Amino acid sequence: MANFSKSNVPQFSVEVYQNAYLPEGGREVNAIVTVTSTGGGTTGGVPLPGAATPGHPHAPGRAPDAAVVLMVDCSGSMDYPPTKMRNARDATAAAIETLRDGTRFAVVAGTHVAKDVYPGNGQLATADPRTKAQAKEALRRLSAGGGTAIGTWLRLADRLLGAADVDIRHGIVLTDGRNEHEAPEDLRAALESCAGRFTCDARGVGTDWEVKEVTGIASALLGTADIVADPTGLTADFTRMMENAMGKEVADVALRLWTPVGVEIMFVKQVAPTVTDLTGRRTEAGPRAGDYPTGSWGDESRDYHVCVRVPEAGIGQEMLAARVSLILPPASDGSPAQTLSQGLVRAVWTDDMAASTSINPQVAHYTGQAELAQVIQQGLDARKSGDFDGATAKLGRAVQLASASGNADTAKLLSKVVDVVDAATGTVRLKARVAEADEMTLETRSTKTVRVKK
Repeated sequence: MANFSKSNVPQFSVEVYQNAYLPEGGREVNAIVTVTSTGGGTTGGVPLPGAATPGHPHAPGRAPDAAVVLMVDCSGSMDYPPTKMRNARDATAAAIETLRDGTRFAVVAGTHVAKDVYPGNGQLATADPRTKAQAKEALRRLSAGGGTAIGTWLRLADRLLGAADVDIRHGIVLTDGRNEHEAPEDLRAALESCAGRFTCDARGVGTDWEVKEVTGIASALLGTADIVADPTGLTADFTRMMENAMGKEVADVALRLWTPVGVEIMFVKQVAPTVTDLTGRRTEAGPRAGDYPTGSWGDESRDYHVCVRVPEAGIGQEMLAARVSLILPPASDGSPAQTLSQGLVRAVWTDDMAASTSINPQVAHYTGQAELAQVIQQGLDARKSGDFDGATAKLGRAVQLASASGNADTAKLLSKVVDVVDAATGTVRLKARVAEADEMTLETRSTKTVRVKK
């Protein structure tokens, strides 16, 4: 695993890609905002703006404190086949071994109730060779039995993580079944309660779980979702997940959108590496400003699509349509919020038709990627409901979009559900037989995007 030195604190940059030109009467402004975090993780650190004060939560010379809770499904179905439970234990042990020394952690056994099996008594352990060995010994005693109520697991994780005075709080959920032992509204309430308090990755093992439940957990808690159809792949997947979690250096970064009077925000979406609609997650941040959560960051780059509607203006007029800032919230010790970087979205009205009708390549690309995710979901839903004509049309459009954008991974997954006659025109035939794991993999990974070549 990478060695994260205490000076590794990332620096953020914001780049805005757009066609600022609008025709007379034009009102919709689209921009792709690329946010890049560098200098944390493995590359050697540079200080954040204003973070030079020793003891500040993000000052150089101080490694970010982290806490992780691993939630392992121990319901009765984990015993079928018996190797599934063994693989889950081994994967969790590998994840624990990947913890950076000093990280606070706990293991929760999840059934129709949640139990903190290590270290127990509502506490978190501090990772070192001794506690890691003890945790792995506790894992060996896990057995399968009982139901599934994931909301209870998340609430226990929240209590454990909330008691820790740390910068980064993260959870990992592993489940193999549907959330049958609590009402859907109980899981929704748990997610609403936990949102903004910790991030969480979710994994479905096998094929007996509900895709929308697992992806819903990851979406609400700003984590990743995936399928591990073969339980023997769990160890490698859990190790990667924990390495990624250990690479996070800054938590609770917000994308702040300030707009002038008269400007209406249509939507704010993350569009790479996955499509996540953030529009409804806005929290007010002063006059005409709102914050959209992005979760925690290590060395990485993400793209966001911002769409606003501006007031009409005459030819030759120009205005600031929005100011996009990256904000680190006030620290628990009273340190003020920090602006890490910012960019501007502009609107310029012109009678040059060539300028005003040109679509920015980044905007066009990610509009297509968002549509790709949508038509895959619609196509699979139509197929499940028996609307085969609708499924063929939607999945054909998905093949066309995946081909045009160079999204080879999604194109490969689609080819397991449809026979592609002509990718360029989206002409396909539904396969008569589709392996359940292939269909679930396509649905789970439908929001993964390929980045535009800038």
